[in-house]
Amino acid sequence: MNLTPRATVKELDKYIVGQDEAKRAVAIALRNRYRRSKLTEEQRAEITPKNIIMKGPTGVGKTEIARRLAKLVGAPFIKVEATKYTEVGYVGRDVESMIRDLVEASVRMVKEEQFATVSAKAGRIAEKRVLKVLEEALADKKGETPKDIWENQLLTDLRAGKYDNFTIEIEVNDEIKPLELNGMQAEISLGSIFGDIMPKRKKKRRITVKEAMQIIVAEESDKLIDDDAVKSEGVRRAEEEGIIFIDEIDKIANRAKQGGGQDVSREGVQRDILPIVEGCSVTTKYGIVKTDYILFIAAGAFHVSAVEDLIPELQGRFPIKVELKSLTREDFVNILNSTENSIIKQYTTLLAVDNVDLCFTDDAIERIAELAAEINATSEDIGARRLHTVMENLVEDVSFNAGDDIPLTKVTIDKRYVDEHLSSVIEKQSVAKYIL
Repeated sequence: MNLTPRATVKELDKYIVGQDEAKRAVAIALRNRYRRSKLTEEQRAEITPKNIIMKGPTGVGKTEIARRLAKLVGAPFIKVEATKYTEVGYVGRDVESMIRDLVEASVRMVKEEQFATVSAKAGRIAEKRVLKVLEEALADKKGETPKDIWENQLLTDLRAGKYDNFTIEIEVNDEIKPLELNGMQAEISLGSIFGDIMPKRKKKRRITVKEAMQIIVAEESDKLIDDDAVKSEGVRRAEEEGIIFIDEIDKIANRAKQGGGQDVSREGVQRDILPIVEGCSVTTKYGIVKTDYILFIAAGAFHVSAVEDLIPELQGRFPIKVELKSLTREDFVNILNSTENSIIKQYTTLLAVDNVDLCFTDDAIERIAELAAEINATSEDIGARRLHTVMENLVEDVSFNAGDDIPLTKVTIDKRYVDEHLSSVIEKQSVAKYIL
């Protein structure tokens, strides 16, 4: 999808309220990738992505902007926390693992696309295998029915889902799980060492027809696709289209500007991340992966430290710096009213399952937004996540008392309802105003 920056921002507006500066930055970065793809190979080699660093409190949309951007264009995407690389001793987790994870995500994405193209053919093969087992299991019900009519009836019933919960015994591949070493999966399993030299082990399982269909479709799809082509395309996409979101980068900034203790570890992690962001070659089980053209988006609250506390070399690799602002009452109103799958729509849909018709008035939405903004201002600012706290407290009674055995009940939530059910929260806020 080759969206213009304006079109990209318009799509992001459906899910993220405000933060126009950050949206513009990622939209331009995305368009530059498309522009680069139209150049000659020699010109492309000289143009690298302009990485972005986002500064702003938690819950204002940093991760969501990056994730939605990747989903919008179908780009391989992973999110990593910079603190993961300082957890175990001095070194922590290997920073190159972020590239391996990206390639895994990319290969999986390509494989799912290929599965979709062969799913119809794989489905027909799966139907034949399951039908054969069903015929044997239901042989006593056949009676005098001619074989072709009996098979057609079984196939019709199978496709209609009549036998979804019927248990059958079927032979499936016995997958060998990767070895676990110190809590981390080994890259190589015995199956991948011997490849196709040894035939795959089979085992019999008693499962429902629905599960059997899913397993057989997956097995047959795997046979129908070109595994080498999938891996090759997965590596290409990771290199040319991959997006890595490095969260909590402020936690590895050297705040004290002096050596010793944790600061040594933090600076060590920055120096380990530097070559990955600059551009290097990383060995993965799918081959060598170059990181030169991967788009890196870093983010952090930077409450205690500043962007300038990162080592200069790393700062230089993130030339685009954007600041995301705290959410206001108006922002919260827009989040509740305007976004796709807003939290109000989520609660309304959830409670509809238990015959509750939940309805929010405009003054209730205004009051919820006002409370969320006030709590963020007087306590820890957790951005849009504050709405989850407020809403969960608000609908707690309705959620607890609802059940599928009650008749359809309409519950209207207005300003008065909000004040009554959140009285304890409002009292705490009133007291907090007078505490220094």
